[in-house]
Amino acid sequence: MGQIFKFHTDVDTDQIIASQYLLYPTVEEMKSHAFESLDTTFASRVQPGDYVVAAENFGCGSSREQAPAVLKALGVKAVVAKSFARIFFRNAINIGLPVIVCKELYDHVSDGEEMELSLSDGTATVNGVTYTCTKLNPYMQDILNQGGLLASLNREEA
Repeated sequence: MGQIFKFHTDVDTDQIIASQYLLYPTVEEMKSHAFESLDTTFASRVQPGDYVVAAENFGCGSSREQAPAVLKALGVKAVVAKSFARIFFRNAINIGLPVIVCKELYDHVSDGEEMELSLSDGTATVNGVTYTCTKLNPYMQDILNQGGLLASLNREEA
């Protein structure tokens, strides 16, 4: 179980991590500024195992890999949204952050509620109600299980 942090439609990568923080040399230094323009307390309140839930087109904007990376570094277990910008979706899978499409969830949950997500079943449960989500195919699930695309490719070469 993890807490929901709910965000709106069209959250862009600059709202996830603003461009001025890209000057920091590491994601560890950037992560305390995640969602700073939308919720100044997000980075201090989010705990490992919590979830970001959003409406449509999450992660639109630039192709910066740091956007999903700061969420993963903060311990966000997954981002669940009605839809994702394609480049954010790919970057998230590449670094090992689960991104799950769940069309109905957003309209029925509130910020701060507890959620349980089953990647293997493709379900999210909040307040005793189970929502059907898009289930990742086995290949993508395997990439996530290994910590991302680079980790997966490195294991294949070994």
